[in-house]
Amino acid sequence: MSLPTALITDLDAGLPALERLYQEFHAHPELSMQEHRTAERIEAHLAALGLESQRCGGTGVVAVLRNGEGPVVAFRADTDGLPIEERTGLDYASTATGELPDGTVTPVMHGCGHDTHISAGLEIARLLTAHREAWAGTVVFLFQPGEETSAGAVAMVEDGLWDRVPAPEAVYGQHVWPGTAGTVNISRGTAMAMADSLEVTVHGRQAHGSQPEAAIDPIVLGAHIVTRLQTVVSREIGGADMAVVTVGTFHAGTKENIIPDSAVLKLNIRTFEPPVREKVLAAVRRIIEGEAAASGAPAPEISEIYRFPRCFNDEAEASAVIEALRGELGESSVNVTAPVTGSEDFGVFADSLGVPGVYWFFGGYAQETMEVGHPGGNHSPFFGPDDVLTTLRTGVRAGLTALLTRLGA
Repeated sequence: MSLPTALITDLDAGLPALERLYQEFHAHPELSMQEHRTAERIEAHLAALGLESQRCGGTGVVAVLRNGEGPVVAFRADTDGLPIEERTGLDYASTATGELPDGTVTPVMHGCGHDTHISAGLEIARLLTAHREAWAGTVVFLFQPGEETSAGAVAMVEDGLWDRVPAPEAVYGQHVWPGTAGTVNISRGTAMAMADSLEVTVHGRQAHGSQPEAAIDPIVLGAHIVTRLQTVVSREIGGADMAVVTVGTFHAGTKENIIPDSAVLKLNIRTFEPPVREKVLAAVRRIIEGEAAASGAPAPEISEIYRFPRCFNDEAEASAVIEALRGELGESSVNVTAPVTGSEDFGVFADSLGVPGVYWFFGGYAQETMEVGHPGGNHSPFFGPDDVLTTLRTGVRAGLTALLTRLGA
């Protein structure tokens, strides 16, 4: 399919204003579940379109656009930033700071492109409001907080989201990434991995560094755990299955001549299939507890930091979206790819209703940039689309195209 000419003409005329909107969101990021200013700005833009909105899940914003009889669909854009100090050198780079749950003050940036998602979502709302002749039905716009911590989608659903707004027949979402601007990557079936993050505290017995015989050394214990965990993927998971086990932090001790009484490790685990997920988690726990027992140490404490669901693209719905995107963007601009090992909580919305969901990626860097090597991917202090107009234009076109697969008049 191709979008109506009037929609494209209006989109192109509005690109300068859309770029300014994007720059505003980029310059003012906020941490997960703290997106107060962001939510207020979203509400103001929706109100200017004549759309009523409501808060849901804390700093989430929901709006419903009705246009006669027809299907009900939802479009989701996430809104939170990351605790990263921006190093892009952009004129509109973030200098914002935020407070982490432990009270630490940190620089904040939109290092995962959620500013792009918000801007595209608001522009889609503007265009659909202005061109009601092009479609029929109802669109539920979900501006979701807390994607980076997997807190936001669950918070919105638990806050009665689907009791407040019409339940959609399908849910769509997208994400900017370090690909070529103007292109889209999309998967059938599993689109992104499940993720589990754990905090592990191992206990020992403190002693002077010169008297190790009086201690149970949690650093040595932790080191054995880190090493042994590498065998989960290499020796317990079959080659046809995907799993990643990463120990991202290891903290222990205060002085070089003191054997401490505890050590704290934080782990991140990625899998594609639920049975593999459960097998890996069981192996991780077995190793942690077994190494503690082998060291004569007390039982370790294992707590969940967060848990991401699988992001799954319904096969039939994804095929319809792929065909429509190729009709709009061109065959060579839409790539059907394998799932990625990053994670998303987007799937919570569709899964909570048992309806199809489709999620895709759109590129943010100019072709010339990609040829010499882009400066940074998602979660990098250097991440920032350098072909902003093409990036935003593609995000809007892709979102509209997916929605109109069901809403087309």
